[in-house]
Amino acid sequence: MLTNLSYGPRLREAKALAAALFLLATPATAQEVTLVALGDSLTQGYGLPEDEGFVAQMQDWLDAQDAEVSLVNAGVSGDTTAGGLARVEWSLTDEVDGMIVALGGNDLLRGIDPAVSRTNLRGILEAAEGRDLPVLLVGLEATGNYGPDYKDAFDAMYPDLAAEFDTLYAENFLAPLAEDGEPATARRFLQADGIHPNAKGVARIVEALGPRVLDLAQAARAGDS
Repeated sequence: MLTNLSYGPRLREAKALAAALFLLATPATAQEVTLVALGDSLTQGYGLPEDEGFVAQMQDWLDAQDAEVSLVNAGVSGDTTAGGLARVEWSLTDEVDGMIVALGGNDLLRGIDPAVSRTNLRGILEAAEGRDLPVLLVGLEATGNYGPDYKDAFDAMYPDLAAEFDTLYAENFLAPLAEDGEPATARRFLQADGIHPNAKGVARIVEALGPRVLDLAQAARAGDS
């Protein structure tokens, strides 16, 4: 009887020690972060079923990486940088830990002065900076329709602002659609309108941008620690 009574506490101590060692040997689960994707029709998934749009496919890609990231679709078809600026304040809820900014395509289509677009994007980045939120800024490349001066000013605003606000940066949202750097090859990855990516095109974009989104999630975790 005395033997049984003395063995019980020792067994419990051994089990407690084993549990502690197990916890030390087990990697900590990554903290889940919420990222909002502020954009236009390219983000929203125009012309595609909901599960084939950019945010849905990116969420699937992140889940496959066990990234512990929840991605919120804040894309609005037809939105310009001005529209993004107008709604950024209420898009950045308390739950948001970081932001993807992918705007400017509709500014380009409408020929809006790049100086105006730059000011709007700066306002969006200032809103994120005011909340100490990391940002992934995703640029676009202008066509030559409006002349070289317009193209130079438009193309420059993204890297300039990324440097000014020290954001993560991806040069061109649509670049992954061009195989071997040849723009003509992008056609097979576009919808009939020749502007918006089809599901296969979105998959290529996701593969290219996914690692940068992982970097954004890591930055968000670092900011919360």
